[in-house]
Amino acid sequence: MGVHLERGPVAEVVIDFPPVNAVPAAGWMSIAELVTSAGADPDTRVVVLAAEGRGFCAGVDIKEMQKSAGHDVLLAANRGCAAAFGAVYDCPVPVIAAVQGFCLGGGIGLAGNADLIVAADDATFGLPEVDRGALGAATHLARLVPPQLMRAMVYTCRPVTAADLHRFGTVHEVVPKAGLRVAARAVAAEIAAKDPVVIRRAKEALNGIDPVDVKRSYRFEQGFTFELNLNGAGDRARQKFVEGR
Repeated sequence: MGVHLERGPVAEVVIDFPPVNAVPAAGWMSIAELVTSAGADPDTRVVVLAAEGRGFCAGVDIKEMQKSAGHDVLLAANRGCAAAFGAVYDCPVPVIAAVQGFCLGGGIGLAGNADLIVAADDATFGLPEVDRGALGAATHLARLVPPQLMRAMVYTCRPVTAADLHRFGTVHEVVPKAGLRVAARAVAAEIAAKDPVVIRRAKEALNGIDPVDVKRSYRFEQGFTFELNLNGAGDRARQKFVEGR
């Protein structure tokens, strides 16, 4: 249970918070630290970001927030998400997200900032933040779907499938769930076979020409989460979720 790093030319950072990979506040910082550590290793050529269990990531651990008095956990989770998403984006080598099952909320932040996504055929991608009294990761969803669909997904909280994203070209490959990690590692091996100096410069160059500063825009979104929390809407929505209403 937790976040684990397996080093090598193709390094794997694996999320494992059963039952649904709702990541606690400290877990986001662990993702950031391990992705950063993997990328800083000169022997690393590609990082695969994967998860155990039936889903890639269900976002933040809302139950952890509701169990805690005050705003410390909310603040820690928001900072942790920003750090984790930023670490994936800033990783000096390509990051491949291997996504199975559900990819929700913070999972969109991770997958949306990855360089490539390999998805299982059961994978779905969604941003249920409005139903949770929060805002954020529309920045990253906008890297996966067209603008009007992104808006519809934010307002309705409806997910889309891996097959949908494959048609948009934002999921590299859709494979049977049993072969997901093998398929992700196969793409990683293809990239790892290239000159590592050139690949690292390619990652730097591609980040440099991005039209949107993903870190700044995400922090802008998070400001509205703080506003919703202060006016009570955030807490009401989280409590409704915890109580299953």
